[in-house]
Amino acid sequence: MQKPNAKPASPHFSSGPTCKRPGWTVGALSAALVGRSHRAKPGKARLKQAIDLSRQVARIPDDYLVGILPGSDTGAFECAMWSLLGARPVTAMAWESFGEGWVTDITRQLKLKDVKVMKAAYGEIPDLKEVDWNTDVVFTWNGTTSGVKMPDDVEIPADRQGLTLCDATSAVFAMPLPWPRLDVVTWSWQKCLGGEAAHGMLVLSPRAVQRLESYSPPWPMPKIFRLTKGGKLIAGIFEGDTINTPSMIAVEDYIDALQWARDLVHGGKRGLDALIARSRENLKVVEDFVAGHDWIDFLPVSPAIRSSTSICLKVVAGWFKALSAEDQAAFCKKVSSAIDAEGAVHDSGSYRDAPPGFRLWGGPTVDPADMKLALQWLEWAYETNRPAK
Repeated sequence: MQKPNAKPASPHFSSGPTCKRPGWTVGALSAALVGRSHRAKPGKARLKQAIDLSRQVARIPDDYLVGILPGSDTGAFECAMWSLLGARPVTAMAWESFGEGWVTDITRQLKLKDVKVMKAAYGEIPDLKEVDWNTDVVFTWNGTTSGVKMPDDVEIPADRQGLTLCDATSAVFAMPLPWPRLDVVTWSWQKCLGGEAAHGMLVLSPRAVQRLESYSPPWPMPKIFRLTKGGKLIAGIFEGDTINTPSMIAVEDYIDALQWARDLVHGGKRGLDALIARSRENLKVVEDFVAGHDWIDFLPVSPAIRSSTSICLKVVAGWFKALSAEDQAAFCKKVSSAIDAEGAVHDSGSYRDAPPGFRLWGGPTVDPADMKLALQWLEWAYETNRPAK
């Protein structure tokens, strides 16, 4: 097969950190408060701006709290689990590696006993009709390593007795979220808006705040997880008074990404609607490609749970299926390495624990025109490296 003539304007298709917004340059960081204390008035103002823009762009309800925490999405979500779980029975869902990590935290670190674990293989999702929403329910909205997301029509009861703790790091800003049905939501700057790593966002509903102020976990609480003092919420965390020292360069970069997102216009839509539309357009590009090629398919078993951000693909050709798992992984790595070496598509390999295949980030910072070109290069590398027919 002839090598494609054009390359994507941005070859960055990693699922984290993801590609920067279109037109980004290091000059976007020129106003960063380097050499200044994050606790000084200008530093707090910048952090508060990041919080306020997050609320505005993601359309978070006014009575929900938004805070910045250390440790990326992992730190934010673990803080939530360590602070809130244990008051009620828990249902923990896992259908990929990060969900598995939360199950491990709950059962082996916190050692909670009254836990129902609902697991599904890569490409599948647990039976959501079997979820008891009167327990505290822990789940990812979008499984970054499997490409499986919660269906848009999932029914989370308004009168649930438990809390819903949702790791939405690969969903916020790219998928519609039912905020009134979610009590805890976390994400990191490095995902859908292409920010820098190491910082996480924590959103709490009034119900979650009530739990924090009425329940004290029985285990020791690390300093970076402490959201209360004397039984009362530490309100400053949600006003820009962070628990530990953030990178003000990363803060500036996140603000820049949020401003781009707020002002984005795409397909006649603006802001969050435009972000979602761009991501869905990327998925549509991949869907059209898959429909036209019999050697490749989506890892998710149905369109309803198919992610538009972490788009996971598998090879379904007969010759490939006949290979050992080790040889399948080696072939997929060879294909990904080939397009990486050409400078056309970086970081397209599947996650290390996932089945052999490919993963292309389709979040809103990715131009759908670049996705089309990336798939041309993927096809070239596949046809070039596959055994002769």
